[in-house]
Amino acid sequence: MVPSIADVARLSGVSKATASRALSGRGSVSPATRDRVVAAAAEIGYIASPNAASLVTGRTKSIGVIIRFVNRWYFGQVLEGLERALLERGYDLVLYNLAVAPDARERIFGYYLQRRRVDAIIGVDVDLSPEESDRLSRTGRPVVAIGGTMLPAAVRLAVDHRATARLATQHLLHLGHREIVLLGGEEAEQDREGVQGSRVQGFRDAMSAAGIDDAPYLPTEYSMSAGFSAALQLLGDPSHRPTAVFAACDEIAFGTYIAARRLGLSIPADLSIIGIDGHDNAEMFGLTTIAQDPVAQGEQAVRLAMSLLGEGDAEPAPHDIDLPVRLVVRSSTSAPTR
Repeated sequence: MVPSIADVARLSGVSKATASRALSGRGSVSPATRDRVVAAAAEIGYIASPNAASLVTGRTKSIGVIIRFVNRWYFGQVLEGLERALLERGYDLVLYNLAVAPDARERIFGYYLQRRRVDAIIGVDVDLSPEESDRLSRTGRPVVAIGGTMLPAAVRLAVDHRATARLATQHLLHLGHREIVLLGGEEAEQDREGVQGSRVQGFRDAMSAAGIDDAPYLPTEYSMSAGFSAALQLLGDPSHRPTAVFAACDEIAFGTYIAARRLGLSIPADLSIIGIDGHDNAEMFGLTTIAQDPVAQGEQAVRLAMSLLGEGDAEPAPHDIDLPVRLVVRSSTSAPTR
């Protein structure tokens, strides 16, 4: 026989209403009573029905996460932070991966989110069309955005990618480099206000301020293999080889590092390399990088979602939050030798 809430109440010596409040975390119950009820539930193996709880509270105890990729380092780290923080609060994570199939966006915004089976929505680097924004708004769910452009009313936390790229470029310029090439920005022209476009513009800001206009960049995908291929193309001709490469993400930087070594170049004597992200493997490569903390970003997004839902003692959520970055100098950058 499956244990019921009445069994828990009888074993712990309280009413069914008190047992329900103690297990749901809603309502006033003394710590001693809550501990007694939880112990009784564990003893008989009682598990509360999420569907029944949803009927009473109007909550699903689930958060929808819309994400562009799941197989890239940054997005995987954000997911880790989201999942960790949600599990701590007893919430499920419902994942909507926009990269699954070409028609995934239409199904997600036109059908899945309209069923309202989540209490709030967190977007990770998602840029919405006006129609998608309208559909998301009609769900009536609180929205938190990590980067990207979601809804005007969404709580948004983001890195200033333009300023971050400017800082990376300035580091190379301060070391004395003038022949600097940016690797990245494959989608920069189509999305000038997004991550890739902003990083290209930040690079050009710094170069222009140093008196170098129309600084070159080589468009490439944000991956190690793409960085490797682009770097072989860039560095293969010794007569046009730069003294420094600014890789638009650390994974491109790793590919550049491997390509440079394949060509017999010494780092940083022949080539300085700087990246962005603070990847787990950056220290292994000795990579100078502008580091961010995507796990902490995921955890912070959950705290903001809880605040919008009025959960516990969560602080009121501000509308926009600037995420911190820091320059981490390692052995991949130095003054040019030529």
